[in-house]
Order: sequence, then C-alpha cells, then structure tokens
Amino acid sequence: MSATIVPEKKNHYPVLLKEVLSIISPQDGGTFIDCTFGQGGYTKKILEFPGTRVIAFDRDLDSKHVAEKFKKKYRNRFEFYHKKFSEIDSIKLPKKINGIIFDLGFSNIQIKDQKKGLSFKHIGKLNMKMGHNNFSADDVVNKLSSQDLEQIFKFFGEEEQSKKISKIIINHRIAKNVNTEDLVKIINYSKKNFTKKNKATKVFQALRMLVNNEISELIIGLSKSSNLISKNGIIVTVTFHSIEDRICKFFFNKISSSEKVSRYMPLNKTKNISFSMTNKKPIIPSLKEIENNPPSRSAKLRGVKRNDIKKIDTNFLLEKFKNLLKIEKLSQKL
Repeated sequence: MSATIVPEKKNHYPVLLKEVLSIISPQDGGTFIDCTFGQGGYTKKILEFPGTRVIAFDRDLDSKHVAEKFKKKYRNRFEFYHKKFSEIDSIKLPKKINGIIFDLGFSNIQIKDQKKGLSFKHIGKLNMKMGHNNFSADDVVNKLSSQDLEQIFKFFGEEEQSKKISKIIINHRIAKNVNTEDLVKIINYSKKNFTKKNKATKVFQALRMLVNNEISELIIGLSKSSNLISKNGIIVTVTFHSIEDRICKFFFNKISSSEKVSRYMPLNKTKNISFSMTNKKPIIPSLKEIENNPPSRSAKLRGVKRNDIKKIDTNFLLEKFKNLLKIEKLSQKL
C-alpha cells in the first residue's frame, strides 16, 4: 500500500487533502507520521506550516527518490524510511506524535509503472510487488492450487466468478504459465455475460493484496499506531475499497466505544474511552474533487483522537479478521 490515486502522470492530487489537514491541524505545529509517503502530497502540505516535522515511511523504492528532494528542502524537519508501515516502531520516535496518516490508495504513477505490473493493461509477466516482498503475483497464479486461488479471489477481491476463473487458470497452466494478458483473457471469458467494463479489477485487487500482505500490514500498522500516538493526537485513514475500510471502521469503532462496567450500573458509569471519533460518518470526496480526480470517488476518510495514554490491547483486531489473515497465509506455500 502506498499513497493516493492520481489522474495524470505529471500531477499529484492527494485525495481529501483539505479534509485531512482540517482534522490533523498542522497549523498548530507538531510531529506527524506519513505512513504512505508516495509522491509526498500530504507531507508537502504539512511542512508548509512552520513548526511542523514529518517522519515518512514507504515500501516503494521509487518514493525514496522523491524523499531525497524533500530532505534537501526541509532538512531536519523531514525524515524518510524505506520501510513498510508495519515497521513504524522499528525506529526511534519522538515522545510526542501529533498525527499519523494512512493513505491506502495507489498513485497513477505506480499503476502505470510496467515494472510493478499493477494494471491489467500491463504486458508480460505478472508482478505486483511494491517493495520488501518475498513473492510475486506470477508465483501466486502459477503455483497455488485451484482451491487456494478461489479463496484468494473470493475473499480478497470479492469476485463472484472466483471458482470458474481458478479452474480455467489451472487448465491453462498445463500448457504454459499464465501471464498478464492470459489472465485478463481468462477473466473476460469467465465473465463474458457481465456488463462491467473492467472485469479484471477484482482479481487484480486480490492478487495485489496477497502479494503485499495488505491485510496484516494494515492490522499491524493500526495496532501499533494506536499505542504510539500521543494524547490528543489523531490517526486518520483514507481507504479505497470495502475490505480495508471495514478493518478501519471496526478498529476505530472498537477503540472509541464506551463499555458499561456492569449491566446493573447506570448508562453514564462507563470505562474511560481511549479514543473518540473525529467524525461520526466517513468523509467522502466532493463532487468537484471526483470530477477533477475520478478515481477518488471510492475514497473514505476516517479518524480518531486519543483521549488518554493508557495502553490498548489490540488482539481483538487479529481475532476479528482471522479468516482474512488465514487466507493471506496461503502464500506460505510458495
């Protein structure tokens, strides 16, 4: 996972930028962690405010080249780490962290990068590695069983024709390995009665999620962030599909919900609430933003503010999504 979807290769439009800034309030100064640096859209705007500092993470090596320019301009106000955001606690962090940002989309620059092979318009061998990977989409499609592929497509891509697509892949593999063009043809054939223009979207999403361990990355990243953020600090997420949004929504609801100490006690006798929601409902892009940047239409912004410094046990998140994590572990067969 890495930063925001953008419409044009030469331009970078961080999705819901104004809304994110209004929630994290960089005008008041402070230290912020950009977990998905990408092209530096959020970081750049934060650093425009005096008294701010940004610590950025990104697994994509291409982001490191962008970060070098930021280091020259902002010097000791900017740090970059070529790491996955699940490793957020692997460096020495300042005691006070005012905001942590997760933008879970992919830029058009990344999608059009032939080396990454994220797009179904890509030609050649399947890839989808974003950095720090142990296997590729080519390994998944050409080595896992029909049953495994079906599970991946069904639960990570929410693909209705997962069983049919998986069986055809296995048959195709008898003659030769499946490449990007082959996979698109297989999907289009399996869904020939479907009217959706881009029929391969769900399967490609599923493969990308598995290759980059996106489920465990998000769960670990959120869990660690909830105990790293300072009192009155804010965590925000910008999601682009239902699975990652479901994880963020569940986690934020859980840590910001009041729980009655006893069913015999009055309603106002509750445990201390560690976090509170910054907004009751997710914030979505305006019609104007969607018009300027169509891929932003699926974005949802959620946020929570920390109320105390009590350590949070986040094992409930692992338990809630254990079935998705189990599917992610299918990659261990490779």
